[in-house]
Amino acid sequence: MPVELRTLTDGGQAAPEVAGEIATFLNDARESLELALYDVRLESDAGALVLASLLAAHQRGVRVRLLFDVDHPGPIPVPPPPETRPEAIEALPVETRGIAGVPDLMHHKFCVRDGRDVWTGSMNWTEDSWTRQENVVVRVLDSASLAFAFTLAFDELWEKGTVEGTGTVEPRPVELDSGIEVRPWFTPGHGDALSHRVAKAIGRARRRVRIASPVLTAGPILGTLVEVVNEQRCEVRGLLDQTQSEDVLRQWRRNGVSAWKIPLLEAILARGTFSAKRSTPWSRDGVQDFMHAKVLVADDVSFVGSFNFSRSGERNAENVLELRDAGLAGRLAAYVDDLCARYPEAEAQDGSLLVKVK
Repeated sequence: MPVELRTLTDGGQAAPEVAGEIATFLNDARESLELALYDVRLESDAGALVLASLLAAHQRGVRVRLLFDVDHPGPIPVPPPPETRPEAIEALPVETRGIAGVPDLMHHKFCVRDGRDVWTGSMNWTEDSWTRQENVVVRVLDSASLAFAFTLAFDELWEKGTVEGTGTVEPRPVELDSGIEVRPWFTPGHGDALSHRVAKAIGRARRRVRIASPVLTAGPILGTLVEVVNEQRCEVRGLLDQTQSEDVLRQWRRNGVSAWKIPLLEAILARGTFSAKRSTPWSRDGVQDFMHAKVLVADDVSFVGSFNFSRSGERNAENVLELRDAGLAGRLAAYVDDLCARYPEAEAQDGSLLVKVK
């Protein structure tokens, strides 16, 4: 199968298991590895497996280039600030580049191997991300065309050193040998277009819409979801991170600029079927057990990657794969359904729009 999915749940897998999968991917590199990682920390025993694979690749002559985010926490931790220690990354004997983008983030989590294979999705390279968070990893193998698009996006960031002005790679469809169509999207260059693309897919859905996202704040997506749930066009089910959503809603109420979104989200939660995970509030040394998956399914089309379906995501450096395949959409929809069943239902009340659990 040229497209491999790996789904993670809170407590559902051990760190050495996931680290071993990353190490295997890195160990097969023969020429090059381009890594763009928002959050990477490899000091643990499991992380040492990944670090050893990176160093071994370098030692056997593979060109290894690593981009990482250099930023400051925003007014609210959505997405949570990275744990990456720049000094630890820069001490590695490989080529590294910190990407500045205040207030916008280098939020990718992808790796291109030998110009043919792509690893991407929502999973950061940290132990909590491997063991305590919901995440989706997508591996697309033996597609030089898709790998080329990711390499172009990587090179933009490498050359500019900032988020601004990147993500301009055209979202052209790639046909895989299996007949699956994959379209890569990159932001911020195509951030607005991506949200409208997702919204259009939601608006066309007649059987199902499934969403897993820490927050849900992109205007076009909110507006279309309201239409769909009000008209009851199809079943809409999803999962949010309660703690992060509450942070966003408090900010909306304070600044007033985005207050118009409050009744939209209220209607979606009232008329769709949504659950919420109450994660541990972010702290520098605390557990990071956020609901971290970023996936949306509309009938047989899936969007999966690093992009929270949010306004800030449109302005970050993000990537999303648009997958047109009934089998993959079915697997991802079943994953979202399983996650929803693990957590209590969510509702919004009294105009305050704090996400409450029944």
